[in-house]
Amino acid sequence: MATAMSSNAISRGGLVGSKSAFAGRSIRSTARRATSTSSNRKLVVKAESEPLLVRAVKGEPVDRAPAWMMRQAGRYQAAYRELAKKHPSFRERSENTDLIVEITLQPWKSFKCDGLILFSDILTPLAAFGVDFDIDDDKGPILEKPITDAEGLKVLHPIELDQLHYVGESLSILRKEVGPDYAVLGFVGSPWTLATYIVEGKGSRIYKNIKCMMYEQPETLKAILSHTATQLAEYICYQIEAGAQVVQIFDSWGGQLTPLDWEVYSKPYIQMMVDVVKKRHPDTPLTLYANGSGGLLERMKTTGVTLSPPQPSPLAALQVTQSSDGSGGLLERMKTTGVTLSPPQPSPLAALQVTQSSDGSGGLLER
Repeated sequence: MATAMSSNAISRGGLVGSKSAFAGRSIRSTARRATSTSSNRKLVVKAESEPLLVRAVKGEPVDRAPAWMMRQAGRYQAAYRELAKKHPSFRERSENTDLIVEITLQPWKSFKCDGLILFSDILTPLAAFGVDFDIDDDKGPILEKPITDAEGLKVLHPIELDQLHYVGESLSILRKEVGPDYAVLGFVGSPWTLATYIVEGKGSRIYKNIKCMMYEQPETLKAILSHTATQLAEYICYQIEAGAQVVQIFDSWGGQLTPLDWEVYSKPYIQMMVDVVKKRHPDTPLTLYANGSGGLLERMKTTGVTLSPPQPSPLAALQVTQSSDGSGGLLERMKTTGVTLSPPQPSPLAALQVTQSSDGSGGLLER
């Protein structure tokens, strides 16, 4: 299901994307191998009139709302399911140039949305900076050696972009295939979201290991986040230089953090990436999505990127306001009910940050 942007969201540079899937059709049997040197891989072609979606993301006036598909896994299309039978490994499908292009183009050829997002995975760059992983079609991502302490940091190294040549190749081919009227999007996971896999070793419902690390080994976690942010910034620039016209940052598990914890363990590292990219590619827009982030929208907008709100609604997507005490989400509205608040997901940060309520009524949050 594609999502269109409302005129109000467009006028403010807001972006609402859907969680749909991408699949593709083969277009060529050979692909040109990209190099990892920036002198050879810089594409960054700016058309006289940029695609509608790009202009909308930048907050420029547009004559209609663009529609695009935010998710790329194409199980909803029969052709993708047939392709997956021939190539059952997800990593093969997402690390082979021909297959990436084929899968990315399939829904675009079916629906001609205004943008198409690279078929890939947020974990794709991990192996290129020292974290090996596999993806089981049933169990999801699996890391045999998660980083659980400072000793584990020794495996990390600067990102080797030549290991990700298929990403650059695919983006360059896609730009040529779709022409100047359609936007090609790249994407990355946020440092926090990738750190959940690096520390947990797999997907999780409760994120026990990384949340324990937050309080028991905060410096180790911050070292993981800082290194990951630095490498992802290079990866974003690589995608832009290969042809991506917009790059979406998926803070998929940002909603697992309280707003105060998000300020410490997610936002600064997203900001690190954004600052590097904006300095090197100031004309390329970035968007930010965080699953379950209704309580984070006020804070997310301070990163300087266009928001792609989850579960869009008039309140969530269009009425993004700054809370008086910076608490974000519903809490500042809840305390206007005149009752004592019992905050969800208590944490040391939430419990120890003593603030003055706007109406002086007190309650557990302030104390």
